Amino acid sequence: MNASEHGFNPAFNMASLKQAFNEAVERVRMPAPTRLRDLIRQIRAARTAAEERTVVNKECAYIRSTFREEDSVWRCRNIAKLLYIHMLGYPAHFGQLECLKLIASPRFTDKRIGYLGAMLLLDERQDVHLLITNCLKNDLNSSTQFVIGLALCTLGAIASPGMARDLAAEVERLMKSPNAYIRKKAALCAFRIIRRVPELMEMFLPATRSLLTEKNHGVLITGVTLITEMCENSIDTLNHFKKECGHREIVPNLVRILKNLILAGYSPEHDVSGVSDPFLQVKILRLLRILGHNDVDASEAMNDILAQVATNTETSKNVGNTILYETVLSIMDIKSESGLRVLAVNILGRFLLNNDKNIRYVALNTLLKTVYVDTSAVQRHRSTILECLKDPDVSIRRRAMELSFALVNTSNIRNMMKELLLFLERADPEFKAQCSSNIVMSAERYAPNKRWHLETLFKVLVAAGNYVRDDVVACTIQLISETQAQQAYAVNALWHALEKDTFDKQPLAQVATWCIGEYGDLLLYGQPPEDVEAPVNLTEDDVIDVYQRLLWSPQNTVITKQYTLLSLTKLSTRFQCGNEKIRQIIDTFGSNLHVELQQRGIEFSQLFRKYDHLRPALLERMPPMETAKPQANGIIGMVNGDQDVEEEKPAAEVSPSADSSALLDLLGSSDLGMPSVSSPTTAASPAVTPVNNNDLLDLLGGLDLTSTPAPASVAQIQSPSAFSPTNFLVDGLLSSAPQNDVQSMVIFDNAGLKITFKVERATDSPDLLVINMTAVNTNATPLTDFLFQAAVPRTFQLQMLSPSGTVIPPSGQVTQVLKVSSLNNGTLRMRLRISYTGPSGPVLEQTEVNNFPLMGVQ
Repeated sequence: MNASEHGFNPAFNMASLKQAFNEAVERVRMPAPTRLRDLIRQIRAARTAAEERTVVNKECAYIRSTFREEDSVWRCRNIAKLLYIHMLGYPAHFGQLECLKLIASPRFTDKRIGYLGAMLLLDERQDVHLLITNCLKNDLNSSTQFVIGLALCTLGAIASPGMARDLAAEVERLMKSPNAYIRKKAALCAFRIIRRVPELMEMFLPATRSLLTEKNHGVLITGVTLITEMCENSIDTLNHFKKECGHREIVPNLVRILKNLILAGYSPEHDVSGVSDPFLQVKILRLLRILGHNDVDASEAMNDILAQVATNTETSKNVGNTILYETVLSIMDIKSESGLRVLAVNILGRFLLNNDKNIRYVALNTLLKTVYVDTSAVQRHRSTILECLKDPDVSIRRRAMELSFALVNTSNIRNMMKELLLFLERADPEFKAQCSSNIVMSAERYAPNKRWHLETLFKVLVAAGNYVRDDVVACTIQLISETQAQQAYAVNALWHALEKDTFDKQPLAQVATWCIGEYGDLLLYGQPPEDVEAPVNLTEDDVIDVYQRLLWSPQNTVITKQYTLLSLTKLSTRFQCGNEKIRQIIDTFGSNLHVELQQRGIEFSQLFRKYDHLRPALLERMPPMETAKPQANGIIGMVNGDQDVEEEKPAAEVSPSADSSALLDLLGSSDLGMPSVSSPTTAASPAVTPVNNNDLLDLLGGLDLTSTPAPASVAQIQSPSAFSPTNFLVDGLLSSAPQNDVQSMVIFDNAGLKITFKVERATDSPDLLVINMTAVNTNATPLTDFLFQAAVPRTFQLQMLSPSGTVIPPSGQVTQVLKVSSLNNGTLRMRLRISYTGPSGPVLEQTEVNNFPLMGVQ
């Protein structure tokens, strides 16, 4: 019998043997690739970056060569090395297709590396991203739970909106799986999908109802996380869980689970530092806070458990402090009892005594948010908060400073200002500007009398030095001008400060020279106050010598020299003699290198020669200023000069970070189309210190301000609020709006903040338009430091009244009234700038609306 009879084909077997021999030879020629651990050792052994790049490039070249083989047995190892190279920051995009090949492999180890590579190397911008959808769908229907878990993790990590819509039904099906491992992974994947595509939330609602009754810890904590995400991002979903499910379902269930965690005692499986399952406790507390917000019934159902958590949680470990912190947030955000709120604030007070800086910072930050909810409870910890002003950590000092200003009121203004002035003296330069402005605003609001107010402002000028903002100079000058009974005290106190070296206190020098220029006769010839140290044998020459030192000093700024030069000119009418020496000093500035000083020197010299007969009238003492005072929200409102702000306002209106920069520079910016500050008393007043306030002036960019303005009265010119900055266009309102016709329009709606204008014409004045602004917060967290600004063309006057507050609570609102009057028949246009601090930090928005509706024809 031959070989063919037994089914043996010699030709075929020879070919097979030859192929097998060649493959064996090839394997011998190409050794096994470097293992991942060996590659890591080589890279770590590299002494320089160039040597590391050489190792990586050599390995990448080898990996590329192996990828060209269709059936590479080392693909899994090569992708693992490529992922490590990718994590080092080197390009690894050429391995994307190889990841898909591993995902399609039936071996679990290959799938695991393939899905890991897909999560790291793929994104929505890559075309390969589209090819993975079918692989994911196949693996989501696998019979192996670990393969399904890999697919769910990858889908949650890299799902695009299109991929999420295609596979959401599969995820929803897996959430009902009898396998707890798969339910946990599916719920976590649904959480990621909802973040990417919120409109798919409704699809997962039926599957979430049973998640809170789960016995499995992983499914329960993932279910709470999923429901929290749904409630935070959709009011309709929140109402679904609160109303359709009923309080008897969700809130009592959460309360029961939380109570079991507290009373169950030691649980070795999920215990952390003696606290039973702190991660689940924190997540349940957060969900309770969302469900109980603005809901009396739900809040009442959770009051008892919150009190138990606050009193029974261990505080010696950081994990216990985490639970207490979340408990405090929940207590302050729901409709809790007053005693429970006091307990929450006391917990934060204990946090302030903790040695951990992070805990102290968190406590201060939380107190800053809750001070507007229960001010009296926070006031009990005022001494501890003031002690934090001395903390070596700069972040703690900053938060303590902001919180201290939020605690200032009429009853504690003296003690608080004493502590804050001490802090200002030794504060770092980065604190001085904000601290000085806030002290000025607090003194403006709560000063017990004018004398104390002036003393405080002078102490601020001395302690803050050159870091004082320009609004402080303007406010101090305005206060001295309107307080006639304290002018003698002011001029004597400022003279003693001016005698010392003031090169590092330019704002103080500016205020002092202005005051002495106005009331120099009271300094030399008036009767000084009994409690003020009066200068002994002070002569006119002594005053002029000090002025000469200020004018010649190279350390003084040009602005300070402008104040000094104008003040010296005024003294020529206040002093009985010495005019010749004053004239000689002024004449020297006729050839000054600085154009502004040169112009002033020439013009003032003419007042001693050609217009000498007009000099007494032009340089007479200024009347009390009728100017604006800084408000808590940073907008300057209309305040009469003889009005003394003595009434106490709600603490919620005080914004520690409000920047009440004076808009005097805006009034003088003729190049922006605004009317210049010019009146018969201009020569008798110092040049207004230019305010570096470009962000406000930029609001006027683009407005057509070329039309000729009608003449403005002195009172109008002295009202900076007539030109307050904004960001919105209005067409033909004043000329076409009928009386008593109210039009409502949404002018801003973004990131949970909605601003509405209700516009109506005043019944008693046809040229006056009243705009009621309402800002509504639809977020779950409050918006702080809310600032609304407006600007109009120069043919209109804008008056902005004080807002109802600077903090917009969740589902709350802030209102403000704007009054616009027309100088002539023109087109009103407006721009708005909105700034606030939200959950993600400070936000600045500008909007322009050109489709403002006409209100009809009269």
